[in-house]
Amino acid sequence: MIRVFIGYDPREAVAFNVLAHSIQARAGEPVAITPLMLSQLGSLMWRARHDLQSSDFSFSRFLVPHLCGFEGWALFMDCDMLMLDDIAKLWALRDDRFALQCVKHNHVPTEDVKFLGATQTRYEKKNWSSVMLFNTARCAALSPDYVNTASGLDLHRFNWLGDDALIGEIPHRWNHLVDYDPPAPADEISNLHFTTGGPYFPDYRNCGYADLWFAERDRMLHAERTAKKS
Repeated sequence: MIRVFIGYDPREAVAFNVLAHSIQARAGEPVAITPLMLSQLGSLMWRARHDLQSSDFSFSRFLVPHLCGFEGWALFMDCDMLMLDDIAKLWALRDDRFALQCVKHNHVPTEDVKFLGATQTRYEKKNWSSVMLFNTARCAALSPDYVNTASGLDLHRFNWLGDDALIGEIPHRWNHLVDYDPPAPADEISNLHFTTGGPYFPDYRNCGYADLWFAERDRMLHAERTAKKS
């Protein structure tokens, strides 16, 4: 079973559902998808919202190993994504040499504001934590106490690992930053990341690859009446 946790923010509910559909529609193996909803995490997530926090799941993503009982592997994804490939191919990249695997972006945004007026922040390892393969047994430092009290930079820069050698790399195609990374044919991209703002927001309706997102949404909404047998 491929365990997937997707960040959930009620302002982007449609993004979560379209991403989940895009994963399931292409998956070659069984997938269990869990939304990281603050309303469901209860006492596990008590830290106050930070002024620079752009989504409900900015920090709750680091509870994934705890939610798995620190056993086995799990995948975390931001909700502002669109899967274009079989997630089983990403799952097959798990490597027990590492505690965590991600796309190691060199992302230095130039804008100061992103979706819904959120402040765009700049820091080392920006966007590394937006897709993470967790080897949960090796992430024991991520207790609820630590996740709720550590600084945002300590969490997102993986300072809790103590050694960057424990961070493995996955191919860039699994976290393509829309309108940052050079455009590429869809068959060369496995996962689109609308990190500045997805096409479900009016201000970003015409962003790169918006047509693929709308097409996926329409497939998700499709329903067809079964013909009656005579």
